[in-house]
Amino acid sequence: MTKPAPVRRKLSAGPLSTGDKWFFRSTSIAAYFSFVLVALVLIFLFLKAWPALQEQGFEFVYGTKWVAEEGQPLIMQIGPMIWGSMLIALVGVLIATPMAISLAYMIVFMLGSRLAKVATTLIDLLAALPSVIIGLWGFYVFTPVAINWETTLHQYLGWIPLFKVENVDNAFRGSPFIAGWIVAVMIVPIVTSVTREIFSQLDKDLINGAIALGGSRLSVFRKVILPTSSGGVVGGVLLGLGRALGETVAIFYVLQISFDINWGQLLESHGGGVASWILARFGEASSGEISGLMAAGLVLFVITLIVNFIANTIVNRSQPWRKD
Repeated sequence: MTKPAPVRRKLSAGPLSTGDKWFFRSTSIAAYFSFVLVALVLIFLFLKAWPALQEQGFEFVYGTKWVAEEGQPLIMQIGPMIWGSMLIALVGVLIATPMAISLAYMIVFMLGSRLAKVATTLIDLLAALPSVIIGLWGFYVFTPVAINWETTLHQYLGWIPLFKVENVDNAFRGSPFIAGWIVAVMIVPIVTSVTREIFSQLDKDLINGAIALGGSRLSVFRKVILPTSSGGVVGGVLLGLGRALGETVAIFYVLQISFDINWGQLLESHGGGVASWILARFGEASSGEISGLMAAGLVLFVITLIVNFIANTIVNRSQPWRKD
């Protein structure tokens, strides 16, 4: 007679002590609650936005008119604002990315431990500043400086469409160029934090070996560090892009909001942004227009979620060791 096969025992998984179990449960509840909160916000915006979406149709997203005056049919279309948000966010990312990568490289590979901690603390403090403070700084302090930069760009690079100005008297102040710089200041800490984390987890022996073989700091950065960490850096940049798309108060202070679409004239004094448009219109909006503003918020919310999801996916794939 053959003996029955022994019963395979399962190894217990998860926390064993009572304290660890309660800690695991509480952190799991907090994590799941964040997903529930996002879903509730999405449902709330959809319910409030549905009347406007039903009335305006798909033209709400790509149309170029916003008429909310008494005695006229209500027309709500946010195409120029979506384009303006993307334009300003792109300018901010293009300015912030080199600064953030340089800061992360300096903190990880050049500064001593004490100076690195001080620099990290200062950058984190910049992330903690309220956007209204940065907006006021941008309006009163940075704008006069930026106008001089814009004048120089127009004078020497005006033949490039990006820096071309049709009417000098109605240019420079309140431009997407200034708004892009303000957004860049706000997203530098985010991109720097992610890039610094990626750089700190690189194989130091690989980098030291490349330097020992005669590579300069520049060549090692270009051929070893950057290619190895490119996925995580791109993910950090996309996280900063998601932050830039949703910026409201700071852009409201420094940008001259206009519903005339700005296709890329960075020095012209008109532009737009979905979040800033909601802020500008919400206080005097009728019930019908409020539904349209909620719909605009819904569109921006969905775009930001998509960008952040792509960024998190790229960061996780660039760090496969975190899955172990």
